[in-house]
Amino acid sequence: MFIVTGAAGLIGSSVIWGLNRRGVGDILAVDHLGCSEKWRNLRALEYADYMEKEDFRDLLADGGLDNVKIDGIFHLGACSATTEKDATYLIHNNFEATKELALFAVNHNIPLIYASSCATYGDGSQGYKDDESSIEKLRPLNMYGYSKQMFDLWARRNGLLDKICGCKFSNIYGPNEHHKAEMRSVVLRAYEQISTEGKMRLFRSYKPEYADGEQKRDFLYVKDAVEMLMFLFDKKATGLYNIGSGKAETWNSMVKAAFKALNKPENIEYIDMPESLRPKYQYYTCADMSKLHKLGWNKEPMSLEEAIYDYYVNYQIPGKLLGDE
Repeated sequence: MFIVTGAAGLIGSSVIWGLNRRGVGDILAVDHLGCSEKWRNLRALEYADYMEKEDFRDLLADGGLDNVKIDGIFHLGACSATTEKDATYLIHNNFEATKELALFAVNHNIPLIYASSCATYGDGSQGYKDDESSIEKLRPLNMYGYSKQMFDLWARRNGLLDKICGCKFSNIYGPNEHHKAEMRSVVLRAYEQISTEGKMRLFRSYKPEYADGEQKRDFLYVKDAVEMLMFLFDKKATGLYNIGSGKAETWNSMVKAAFKALNKPENIEYIDMPESLRPKYQYYTCADMSKLHKLGWNKEPMSLEEAIYDYYVNYQIPGKLLGDE
């Protein structure tokens, strides 16, 4: 059996889709569905059982899984809102819950892949290299990033980081992110704005070295992210790994690919960035993928243009989710 937490989320549901494509259906899906629409992400997927996250944590604490044969755990459940201000909530949800699951996995010799984040890199002044020896130098810009950093540091200081695998995801986009509200990708926002208004709004630049729309991000299609996670699982990898494309693309390039996929003329409007966001805004992110390549990963991810076309034409326009293919 596999356990996938955050099972109804973008990456979690995509991992279940990836496992299903491998013929695996014996999966315990864990999430907190609440009043959101993310339950829709589970409809076309195969899994053996579902549990709400608090029930799962109780089961774990009570030893209810101690004698269950578990082949692997993908821990992707977390509050991923970079704007979340409640630090106590983030500590309970992102830090403490991950500690509980990590200790369980290590004590029972179960492979664990968990979600760290590229938000741990902060403003990028320390680079974007997934080197465990340098994580103490990182300074996240928001509490979400710090909650992920807290666990990475705890795992290293307690000797767990060489027994589990943490993934620092870049800007992941793709099917099954419809429920993410303000945290949905700019790729999805572009689809929505271009479809309804025929134009796309981007933030102006406030640094002279970057023209408007020339701020850069490492974008990665969720299908490619899943393949990387499966590769790490197969390799029994431990430590920290970046999950990204390894390429820095401009917002302008992304939006132009969106207009092309929708067969619409380019129309970009640059708008003011909220003052509260300006000190925390990242102008450049690019994952250093050399560590994953050294492990043997040699597959080129889909290009931005190819991936956006697949996302829009095969999923957004026909209203499909992963598993509906």
